[in-house]
Amino acid sequence: MNMEDLYRLLRTGHVQAQGIVDTVCDPLLVLDASLCVQHANRAFFETFKVERDDSIGRPLFELGDGQWNIPALRDLLMQVIPKATAVINYEVEHDFPEIGRRVMLVTARTLFHPDGASHTMLLTIEDATERHGRELAKDMLFGELRHRMKNMLAVARSIASQTKTEGRSAEEYRDVFLGRFSALIDAEDLAFTEHGEAGIDQILARTLAPFSRDGQALVIEPGPAVELSPSMIMSLSLVLHELATNAAKHGALSKAGGKVRIRRHLDDESGRLRLDWVESGGPPVSPPDATGYGTRLIRSTITYNLQGTVELDYAADGFRAEVVIPLGNGTSA
Repeated sequence: MNMEDLYRLLRTGHVQAQGIVDTVCDPLLVLDASLCVQHANRAFFETFKVERDDSIGRPLFELGDGQWNIPALRDLLMQVIPKATAVINYEVEHDFPEIGRRVMLVTARTLFHPDGASHTMLLTIEDATERHGRELAKDMLFGELRHRMKNMLAVARSIASQTKTEGRSAEEYRDVFLGRFSALIDAEDLAFTEHGEAGIDQILARTLAPFSRDGQALVIEPGPAVELSPSMIMSLSLVLHELATNAAKHGALSKAGGKVRIRRHLDDESGRLRLDWVESGGPPVSPPDATGYGTRLIRSTITYNLQGTVELDYAADGFRAEVVIPLGNGTSA
């Protein structure tokens, strides 16, 4: 074999090796013992928007704007060659020139050599930005789920412990408790189904549907579209269920011809939503002798959970309630 054939063979082998390296999708660097860049693949230049002449022969920690000059990473890489160990998926988060803030996973291994005398390092870089974002979103979702479940169980426990037992049979207690608990579950289901927010029309229709006998007893007047946050959905659904339950037991919905009218008004300046619950056509109304759990639930939920106000008016011709709540995370559509 003459020198020309040998050169051609070596050249072919080099081109083939470079082609294999350039086929690797993740950025790849070959570093010498002093951590200078000997080779880089096409993915490295394309990912970091740098030129070959600005990278080959330069120390890793001087590339670009010094984005790789991270003391902890430098210490780790300096341990790879002398100890023949490896750095696996070391996380680097940085504002890289041209491509912005990214999360990169860096893996460094000493290049294999038959006699074990290699001082060359192979550095691979994986862009994990999207995966990192998905993991953060998943962690936030699980955190929200735990928070919601904790709140829902706390409310369920409060409903169970404070629902009146005196003078009721087990069946009556069961029916009252399950009614309130079902409203709680429906509110949670609505919040999850609507991916976090739901409109006031959906909440009114879904919560009050079981109490509308003929479609005429409950009238929901048209009003501004308002989106409510999950915590507001739960609280407002419980209040509406309690108002409807009271109307069905003692008020307008307990008598044929009785009617409940629900109006809403949005004050754009103060960002407050007002709901008016007006009953008519029911039996005569008088203030209760004692405050029951339902009334306490309405007042405490509006005051503490929704930071709002509620006025209950036991007018003789029909019970009325005015609920005013700041929208907070809710928004008008």
